[in-house]
Parts: sequence; structure tokens; C-alpha cells
Amino acid sequence: MHLQSGDVPVIAGIVIFIASYLVFAAGKFPGMKIDRPGMAIIGAVLMVAFRVVNAGDALRSVDFATIVLLFAMMLVVANLRLVGFFDLIAEWVVTKLGPTHLLPAVILSTGVLSAFFVNDIICLVMVPIVLQITRRMDVQPLPYLLAVATASNIGSVATITGNPQNILIGSYSGISYRSFLAHLGPIAAMGLFFDWMILHRIFRRDLSAGTAQVRPSETIVSSSQSLLKPGLVVVLVIAGFLIGFPPALVAAIGAAIILISRSMEPRRVYDEVDWGLLVFFVGLFVIVGGAEKVGLVAGMLDIAQTWNLHNSAIFAIVTAVMSNLVSNVPAVMLLKSVVPQFPDPHHAWLLLAMASTLAGNLTITGSIANIIVVECARDEVKIGFWDYLRVGVPVTVATLTIGTVWLWLVK
Repeated sequence: MHLQSGDVPVIAGIVIFIASYLVFAAGKFPGMKIDRPGMAIIGAVLMVAFRVVNAGDALRSVDFATIVLLFAMMLVVANLRLVGFFDLIAEWVVTKLGPTHLLPAVILSTGVLSAFFVNDIICLVMVPIVLQITRRMDVQPLPYLLAVATASNIGSVATITGNPQNILIGSYSGISYRSFLAHLGPIAAMGLFFDWMILHRIFRRDLSAGTAQVRPSETIVSSSQSLLKPGLVVVLVIAGFLIGFPPALVAAIGAAIILISRSMEPRRVYDEVDWGLLVFFVGLFVIVGGAEKVGLVAGMLDIAQTWNLHNSAIFAIVTAVMSNLVSNVPAVMLLKSVVPQFPDPHHAWLLLAMASTLAGNLTITGSIANIIVVECARDEVKIGFWDYLRVGVPVTVATLTIGTVWLWLVK
């Protein structure tokens, strides 16, 4: 068999795409230290090296509005975390509601914060607070840690800035922040309620709090001067989102204002940024761009017609399965080319955001937020696969059902 010169880029593109997504699914390249961001870089470089895409096409395939929004939100959230903004809010909510209401307090505070800020960062903030409070109360921390993981995913479905895949969908769909919130906010609210019901039922024997009183955390920054500026920036950024200004521009302006400081070293803020996630996004854009160039996306459109993905329930199930196989961001990157072909793309974009996000609650590896909770707590609490699964399955089934029915009713 003789390969034509034009066949080599096509074959290379297919092989690179499949190999990259296998690593995204597994988390690491077998026998090596190549993780998802590393594979995204390698895949993108190989796409250019084998002339699947040229350098100009590779650059054009990157959606810089998505990258700017994600990076800017990371800077804003990083500054808020460093001045103790999240610690103050979370501690206040939990302590004011009292020990008997700890579970709903954790779910509510995590869900609401995750709705407006990147949920991965909220998990980093909430885990040490929850561990500290459960120690004071002398209660089992497992239910509350699972509450952080599940509520962060559920709450983040509400807005464009709740998680990385929503940021991506917001950029591609053109759906306004207000419309996104109006359609998906009720799903988040109902989902958080069902999350509390399911966790309460499963762990009802472990939810009896001890007699210890919760004291304010010594690590919280209480200086009103240090909180005033970032707090004001957050209010203005969220207001800008709701008014309808371009989210990337609003977030970028907020980040720029945050960096104008006489007290906070910029390096401390930069150190809080998840550079690996940004690199992962850039590489993924190029890899998917190469897949489009060699016709893989066209093949997906044919499959979509065969599977009747235009049916809301089927599309939600396929999205949920893919999100757990290859992670939600790669799944969204793959399905984004299918959505414009739907009879109602607006509804399909919202369905994709809902299903890819809520599916993250199925297993520990379903979302980065879950992994963050498990890793941050592992020195004190071991969260096993089955510990998580017995909560993840009912929560995922319940919220996906609610989300699919709700979007069908309001479309």
C-alpha cells in the first residue's frame, strides 16, 4: 500500500486526536509522566509538525476570548483567596447557621460561590474550612467533603463563569450571562436541594453534631481595608456580566484593577493561577482544530444523525457518558461542532452545559473539582471510589433528570 503525500497529514491527524483523547480519558500516558496538559501540548505540536494544520491555522483555532476570560477570572479569584474573602464568607455562613444546619450551610455556600467563580478554586478554599469546622464539632467530615464536591459542580452550572466548560460554551454560543443564568440557575437551585436530600438520607446517622461550639477561624483576614477593593471589584464584575457587557472584557478589566496594588505582590497572585488548565485549553483548541481539518468532525455529524442526538434525553445521556470518559472540557470541545446543526442551537448549548457539568458528579474522576476535594483531604480523610459512587450516582441521575426536564419545559 502506497500512501499519497496528502494522506500522511490526514492519518497523522486521526492518530494524534485519538491518542490525545485516550490520555485525556486515562489522566496520564501509561508508563510515563505525561498528564492531560502535557498531552495537550504534545498533541498540538504534533498537529503542526505533521502539517495537519499550519501555524496560522493553529493560532486561529484558539478561542482567545475563552482563554482571556478564564485567566482573568483566575486572577480575580486568586486575589480574593489571598485576602481571605472566601474564608470570611464561608466561615460566616457556616457559623451563623449553627451546627445542626452544617450540611445545608456547606452545600449552600459552596454552591452559591461556585455559581459566580470557577468551582475548582472554591473547592480549594472550602475543603480546609470544612475539615477545621468538623474537627471542632467532633463530627465525621466525609459527608461534608462530599457536599463540597457535589455542590460545587451543581452550583457552577448556573452561570458562564461557574466552570471551565461553561466559559467555553459561553464563548462559542454567544448566549448572554443573564440568559444563561435565567435558564440554568433554577436547575442549580433545585439540584442543590436534591443534593442535600440525598446526602442527608445516606449519612443521616453521621450528621449528629457534637457539643463543641464553632469559633471563628484565626486564619481569616478581617481587615475591612484589605477586603474593600477586591469586594468592590467582584460586585462591579458581576454587575458587568448581568448588564450584558462581553464577559471576557469585564473580567479582564476586573483583573487589571486587582493587579493595581501597593500591598499585594503580583507574584503571589500569579502563583495561584492554574497555568496547567490554561495550557490544556490552548492545546485542546489546536487538537480539535486539526480534527476538524481532517474531517473527523464531519464524521461526527453523520453519527449524530444516526444516534438522533437532536433528542434532548439522548443528547444529555451521550454528553454525560463522554464527560466521564474523557472529562467534561474535552467532551464539550468535541461536541461543540455538532450543536450548531441542531434545530434549536440555543437549547442545545444550554443542554450541553447542563449535562457536561452535572455529569461530573458521577465518579471521583468525573470532574477536576472532585479530584481537588479528594486530594486536599487525603491527609485526614480517605475518600474511596465507592464512598463517592454511592452519592455520585443518585445525585447525578436526579440532577440530570431535573435539568433535562426543566430545559425541555422552558425552551
